[in-house]
Amino acid sequence: MSKPKIVVLGAGYAGLVATRRLSQKLAAEEAEIVLINKHNYHYESTWLHEVAAGTINPNQARFMLTDVVNPKKVRLIYDTVQEVKKDEKRVVLENSEVSYDYLIVALGFVSNTFGIPGMEEHAFAIEDIDSSRLIAEHIEYQFAKYATEENASEDSLTILVGGGGFTGIEFVGELAEKVPQLCKKYDIDRSKARIINVEAAPSILPVFDEDLVTYAKKSLEDRGVEFRIGAPIKECTEEGFIVGDDKELIKAGTVVWTGGVTGNPVLAKSGFEVFKGKVNVDADLRVPGVEDIFILGDCSWTMDKESGRPYPPTGQLATQEGAAAADNIIALLRNEPLKDFVFSNKGTVASLGLSDGIGNVLDGTKLRGKAAAAMKKVVDDRSLFMVGGAKTVLKKGKFRLF
Repeated sequence: MSKPKIVVLGAGYAGLVATRRLSQKLAAEEAEIVLINKHNYHYESTWLHEVAAGTINPNQARFMLTDVVNPKKVRLIYDTVQEVKKDEKRVVLENSEVSYDYLIVALGFVSNTFGIPGMEEHAFAIEDIDSSRLIAEHIEYQFAKYATEENASEDSLTILVGGGGFTGIEFVGELAEKVPQLCKKYDIDRSKARIINVEAAPSILPVFDEDLVTYAKKSLEDRGVEFRIGAPIKECTEEGFIVGDDKELIKAGTVVWTGGVTGNPVLAKSGFEVFKGKVNVDADLRVPGVEDIFILGDCSWTMDKESGRPYPPTGQLATQEGAAAADNIIALLRNEPLKDFVFSNKGTVASLGLSDGIGNVLDGTKLRGKAAAAMKKVVDDRSLFMVGGAKTVLKKGKFRLF
């Protein structure tokens, strides 16, 4: 009799934690484990804004899968997932296909432009290592070009960021560090380079209390970031954003959209019932009515029973879901009862650059400034430990650079 086959789609936070836990807890004769990922590396998606700003090297934000997954225990396949054939219990890949007995779908996010005309065509998006590196290279190219061309427009030095949520604000915080460096490197007056954040809502960072938001906004403004709050983006053109009812055009040389993400389009293509691009999962993280498929991270909505609302999609949620899904698959293999997923919120911290930030931690304590920046590095290193282990923290950890 052949061993049950567990297939994990995606080596992000949820998928990699699930894979490592399965390989550590299951004996070789209990199951075959297969991890399928587009690349041969994992990247820390919560660090992509730093790659995009050029404040860290792309290699700092990623590590090879073979450094943390034992190929003797896990079969690694580097390929792109095209579709899940649920009725046939197989996954169609770009170059092959794989059958499964149990499936974990953890394919991550794609940018969601909410139908804003021109956004997909004319704006960059922070989606993965390559797209983030392209943004950093484009920004520097604009500065180099301005420094060498006669009569160059100062608009080319403007960096326009759409979205005042986590990614957008952390990104402009990194830009507030990077832009002065670029101005010095290319001998450009700092006042000529603008960083503009545009947000349709009446406030930025909705997950934080008003006093922390006020601190964050002032800190960024003091370092040259401009805010256009309550300014819905009507259209994105080659020149920049058209905002508000008066259709004002804000010109820029670099336009980056950070205003939203959605689950991987493979979900809808595979016939899963999606709501706003994601699948509502049961308390045990399985697809309703399907016993052998778990959907995690940015691909699913996991409900908070107390509030009746889904948990916000964060790295700590994804890592905890990965561990819980692995434990439930082990329970299925051993004919043991499954457990409902319970999220343990460790707090929320946002960086505002290298040495500034805001945060709410475990006991409700509010952090701001250097204390929050230090806590953010602790959070990042803890996440890195969860997905990559101690050796990865020693090689890639934030406090190594602090």
